[in-house]
Parts: sequence; C-alpha cells; structure tokens
Amino acid sequence: MKDRSALQSQKLTRRDFVKRSTVSLAALSTATSRLYAGGSDTIKVGLIGCGGRGTGAATQALMGVDKSVKLWAMADLFRDKLDFSYNMLSKGAKGRYDRVDFDGLADQMDVPEQRKFVGFDAYQKLIDSDVDMVILTTPPHFRAEHFEAAVKTGKHVFMEKPVAVDPVGIRKVIATAGLAKEKRLSVVAGTQRRHQRHYIEILNRIHDGAIGDIVAAQCYWNGGGGSLRREKPDSMSDMEWQCRNWYYFCWICGDHIVEQHVHNIDIMNWALQAHPVQCMGLGGRQVRRGGNIWDHFAIEYEYPGGVRVLSMCRQIPGCTDRVSERIVGTKGVAYIDGATGYIKGDNSYEPPGSSNPYVQEHIDLINSIRKGDALNEGVQVAESTMTAIVGRMSAYTGRALKWDWAMKASKLDLTPPKYEFCDLPVAPVPVPGKTPLV
Repeated sequence: MKDRSALQSQKLTRRDFVKRSTVSLAALSTATSRLYAGGSDTIKVGLIGCGGRGTGAATQALMGVDKSVKLWAMADLFRDKLDFSYNMLSKGAKGRYDRVDFDGLADQMDVPEQRKFVGFDAYQKLIDSDVDMVILTTPPHFRAEHFEAAVKTGKHVFMEKPVAVDPVGIRKVIATAGLAKEKRLSVVAGTQRRHQRHYIEILNRIHDGAIGDIVAAQCYWNGGGGSLRREKPDSMSDMEWQCRNWYYFCWICGDHIVEQHVHNIDIMNWALQAHPVQCMGLGGRQVRRGGNIWDHFAIEYEYPGGVRVLSMCRQIPGCTDRVSERIVGTKGVAYIDGATGYIKGDNSYEPPGSSNPYVQEHIDLINSIRKGDALNEGVQVAESTMTAIVGRMSAYTGRALKWDWAMKASKLDLTPPKYEFCDLPVAPVPVPGKTPLV
C-alpha cells in the first residue's frame, strides 16, 4: 500500500517538518493568540486512549508546532498501555505507517502521576484536569460518549475516525458537533486525507468542474488482515479480553468497513458533497478466526442524482491489494491514493506532493485554536462513519437500506449492559437473511 510505505521510509525531525509543511510556523507564531488555562498561551493536551494510534497522534500534536503545546494528562482503560505510551513518547520510537521516526518528546511532557488516569471513568478525570484540548483515540465504541463529555466542558478536540459504531452513537456525535459549534470549539477528525495537499487539490478541481458531472465512483481498501488466534486466559473477564482485542469485536470496533474503510468512503462523500440515499451490500467471513467481525464487504451506494458508488474492502492476506479512490465524470476521470493522484481528460492535472497529513491535521487544529477560527469537522466525519455503518448493516442483514430510515428510525445500539470487567458473551457472527435489521 503506497500510503503506508511512503510514510515508513521517512525520518522527520521537527526542523525537517517545518521546512516541508505547507503551513508556515511563522504565520502560526504571529496569529492572533488566545489565553489558555493558567493565563499563558500554552495549550495543554490530554491523551485519552494510549494505544498505537493514540501515541502517534500525541507525537504529531507535539511535533507539529512550537513547544508551547504540552502533553498534560493521559488516560487509558489499562495501566500497562498508559505506561508503554508514556515511555515511548518520552524516549522516542521508530516509525510505522502513521508515525515517522521521532526522538523523545520529554521536554514537551508534564504528566505527573496524579495526571495519569486509569479505568472506565479515566476519560472524565482527564477532562476535568485543566486540559485545553483532548485527543480521543480509544476504540471507536467509546468515541461518542467521550466527545460529548469533552465538548460539554469546553475542550477542543482531535478525535480519531470512526466516531461511532451504530446509529445511536452517530446521532450523539452530530448533536455534540452542533454544541461545539455553538461554543466555538475546534474539532478535527482523523480523516487525514482531508488535510493532504494532493487530495485537496484534486477534490477542489473536481468541485470546480474539471471532470464534469460525476456519474460513478469506486473506492477500495483491499489489504491484508489477521485473526484473533490467542485464547482468552481463564483469569481474564470477557470484557477485558474484548477491550484488549477490540479490533475483532463489532460492538467496540464497528467491523473493518467502519474502522478502516471509512477513509475511502469519506472521499466519496467529499467528492459528491453529499451522503448516500440508500445502499445494498454483501460480504462475509471467509478466513478470519476469533471475534465476530467479517473479512470482506462489497457495497453499492446510491447518491443523490442516481450516482452509484462501488465500495470494496477486504482483510485477507495473500491477495491483490488496492487502497484508492476513482471518480468518473462526463469530462474525465480522477484517481487518488495515499501517495499520488491525477486527473485525466479535458482538464488533465497532476498535483504536487503532500506534507505528512498525520501531522498536518494537528497543525490545522492548533492553528484553528490559536486563531479562534473554530474549525469543526464533526458532522462530516459522523456522516462518513454513518455511511460505513449503513453499508455494514445492509451486508449483515442482506437487506437494502435507506439512509433516512437508518439515521432517524434505527434503534441499533451496540452498547454493552455495563462498563466493568465482567461476563460479556460474544455476539454471533452475522448471517445475511437471518440477522435482523434493528
């Protein structure tokens, strides 16, 4: 996958990034400043969810701008996850697909023991700890509740995609995004392609008519994937087991069409400047073992005006990979992936390269906070997440599905009976034609 390999080959220092970034740090430093907690211009950041993605997001928030951005507090369900993240942030680490090599960031960390929070209520304790901005990177099920708590207490937010796993959660996110708008709080989502230069350049040209009227599109995340092969220890509760292995359970991850393929689906909504009106999907579980999520989906989405979009995603090793988007118009075709893109047709175009979008999204967020611009991506990421959710619901049940019904009438709520380390039977793997539409 080009987007991953391109990032893995980079080693980016703070100075290197400043040179490459399309956003000038000089402009940031001269922007209208706001006073933050304690009467200074320091932005105090709290990290909620200390896994790999959360640790990566924290590095990007700290590396992207000047040293007045500080990590102030950390929260996770598990103490071992928090400690591992803290040590990595302090000492540095090698890069991976979403994070470049980085040296230790201890000089931008002020996280004493009393601001390290653990447990199901850790997020609220962190939010109450005098932070200005929170990074929400727990497993997706918890996003809607954590987002609501942060906005109600006046915090700016970076939240990873997806932002919910069911329609009930999506409704909460959309309502909370509206509250954030009223409070003039900045909200940026982890749909980093929205902050990637070649995506922006191509999508702007599409919206200006470069490929004419859009008549069809395709999006793909066909790649490898694994199975949950470990057995649950007898001493561990069902809840802890599922939270520690969250990717394999639908209630907490949303299945990979929601957790991963939402990136490509988001581009479809962006290109068409709408969400679909209905969809019909299929899929299944061919090789995956453990948990209850599927390993492949294919969804046909119908957008306003009768435009049909084919969405494919697969997590099966040893197969041909494709992670990209293709948009077909009456005057040309656009192709985009994580590393490159082009338009062919009456208005052919090849964009320049992009700076690291994982860092750029944090630069855009911090700049928005400092300027008081209240950048708010809450509704757009909620609608893209919901597009993936309705595709999953259609595939799981074998039923064609209308957007309005799913958004307004569906009662599907995957919340477990209680948040504690207790028994939690694994829901059966969905079977189309038998799994009910709720």
